[in-house]
Amino acid sequence: MLWDDDLVAVRRVQPFEATKAYRCPGCNGTIEAGTGHTVAVPRDAPDLRRHWHHPCWTHRHRRRPGRA
Repeated sequence: MLWDDDLVAVRRVQPFEATKAYRCPGCNGTIEAGTGHTVAVPRDAPDLRRHWHHPCWTHRHRRRPGRA
């Protein structure tokens, strides 16, 4: 999936808001509950939202093709 900034709504989740653990598609690591992170929601497919570590989201354009 391409994460084009114009096609994705992005918001930062504060640590006190993070009540669950998630899997980051950028590094495949765990985002533990209580950890601030970024949520990216495709505007045309909100059910495909993904939770990312802040640095993974920032550097997503450096990823090889075929990865999230």
